[in-house]
Amino acid sequence: MKRIFRILGLLLLLVVLFIAGTVTYITQALPDVYLPSELHVEVTPARIERGAYLANHVCACMDCHSTRDWEQFSGPPAPGTLGAGGERFDEAMGFPGTFISPNLTPHGLKEWSDGELYRAITSGVGKDGRALFPVMPYMNYGTMDTEDIHSIIAYLRSIPEIASAPEASKAAFPMNIILRTMPKTATPVKRPDASDRVEYGRYVANAAGCLDCHTRVEKGKKIGADYAGGFEFRFPSGSVLRSPNITPSREGGIGNWSREQFIARFKAAADTSYTPPAVDMANGDFQTVMPWTMYAGMTEHDLGALYDYLHTVPAVGGSFERWSPR
Repeated sequence: MKRIFRILGLLLLLVVLFIAGTVTYITQALPDVYLPSELHVEVTPARIERGAYLANHVCACMDCHSTRDWEQFSGPPAPGTLGAGGERFDEAMGFPGTFISPNLTPHGLKEWSDGELYRAITSGVGKDGRALFPVMPYMNYGTMDTEDIHSIIAYLRSIPEIASAPEASKAAFPMNIILRTMPKTATPVKRPDASDRVEYGRYVANAAGCLDCHTRVEKGKKIGADYAGGFEFRFPSGSVLRSPNITPSREGGIGNWSREQFIARFKAAADTSYTPPAVDMANGDFQTVMPWTMYAGMTEHDLGALYDYLHTVPAVGGSFERWSPR
């Protein structure tokens, strides 16, 4: 019997040492992502224009890195806050910690090299080497065309400076350890020719993070069919929004939508006379995180290509209760 206890004790010791060694390796050696320290992005008018389009209307970087006015429908960025950061994603919203969007204007990036910016956007590693929580979908951006990322960097270098210093993000345990394993070296692809509408639409869908927001997950794991909706967004008020089904199903999806209707839905907020309606979530008013005012700036070609791509994904019937007020 004593011999069995000695063996069990030894096995327990080995397990403890293995766990300790693994945690030490993760916390001391990761993330381990190459820094392209030699990178210098030339800021040209063409890059600024392309970067502005991507950052504001496709990737919607400026959506999370501004102050969103949640008293208006879809929370459009408040005037004078573009790129200043400060948006909060915390436990009340279902996040494993408190994550604050940083300042992306030249004020916040003045100490950042282009290589550090590229690594952060495409691999999720900050200037100080810490892993970034993927509220920003850097896994998606890491597969975008390198030139598109360079254009975003050029645009960020060109926007007006806003002095702000949002507090640092802090992941809760055990996410603070798990987070270190997430960053990966970018694997960029060439942007498809715009004439190949399906492949180009796939590229747009990836850049815009459509799959991430329109696929059901539980505890960070995908449990629903791609694009079938059901992802839950929790507001600090306690209200819950669920994303809709955007597969080509005629029963719950967008199978009954024409291309023109799809484009028009996005473009509705692009009209210069459009004013987002007021929303009072305290009274149970419907609200959405979908940044309609930003995606409205997407070109009709890109929206049409997105429509064409979405009609190639497997159709999944069904829908979700969209809104549960607190």
